[in-house]
Formats: sequence, structure tokens, C-alpha cells
Amino acid sequence: MDKKEQFIAAIKVNEGFIYKIAAVYTNNKDDKNDLVQEIIYQLWKSFESFNQQSSLNTWMYKVSLNVAIFQLKVSKKSISTIPIDEQVTNHHYKDDIDNEERWKILREQIKTLNLLDKGIVLLYLDNKSYEEIAVIVGITKTNVATKLSRIKEKLKTQIHKNL
Repeated sequence: MDKKEQFIAAIKVNEGFIYKIAAVYTNNKDDKNDLVQEIIYQLWKSFESFNQQSSLNTWMYKVSLNVAIFQLKVSKKSISTIPIDEQVTNHHYKDDIDNEERWKILREQIKTLNLLDKGIVLLYLDNKSYEEIAVIVGITKTNVATKLSRIKEKLKTQIHKNL
């Protein structure tokens, strides 16, 4: 398999999280589509330099988050008003009304988090290990654990306050 075929296969396997990241860090469908294209372009540009020090999935997450954060900073969009795309977050919970309502409340509170915390929560909700999250966002495993603990407590407090 040549590099182009390897890249296309990697994108197909990991396109779900690319769309999730784009949805979390943008305000509308057009911006989301633009960000998805930019992420894929940057992944392609740097695919040759992937050194396999981490898994391909971890490397792709890291590049995707970095591109999303960079694009947001460049465009100077407001950090506190970035919605989470309903379609991305609800597809796992359509069968359970209670879970859907809880997930909606959680999404609303996640909107209030800063860029890094949103990324950490997104990775955590995608069942990434603390080690993987640390590699992707560029902080220590201990710092991931501390941040997640604080984020969970903040979300819990906000949710209870708003019920």
C-alpha cells in the first residue's frame, strides 16, 4: 500500500473524531466543513513526517486539536460561545430519552469550558487514556488527571446549580 492509500485509510478510520473536533471548535456548518478540510490538509502535509513514536490515532488527534485551536486563535472567535454540534453528540444516545436529556445538559455546560478543557473532555469522552490525552494535548499524565478532576467537579457543580 502506498502512502496515499495509507493516508486515505487512516482518514476513513479516524474521520469520526475529526468531525467531532471540528464541531466542538466551530460555530456553524460552513466553519466546521472548512476546519475539517484544514485538518485533513495539515494531516496530509505532515503525514510523511509521522515518526511512529505514538500510535497513528494519537498523532492524528494531536494534529487535529492543534489545527483546530490554531484556527480558532487566528480567526479570533469567542472561546466561550462555541457550540457542540447536535448531530455529533447525539448519535450514540437516540434510543434512551433520559441519556439524551442528560447529554444535552452536559453539552450545554461543556460549551462554557476553555479551549484546552474542551479538548481534554472531548478526548476523555472518546475513552482516551490519561497517557493518550497527555501526549495529544502536550501536558503530563498527572496534569491530565488533575485537570479532569477539576473539570468534572466544575461540570457537576454547574449542572446541579442549573437544575
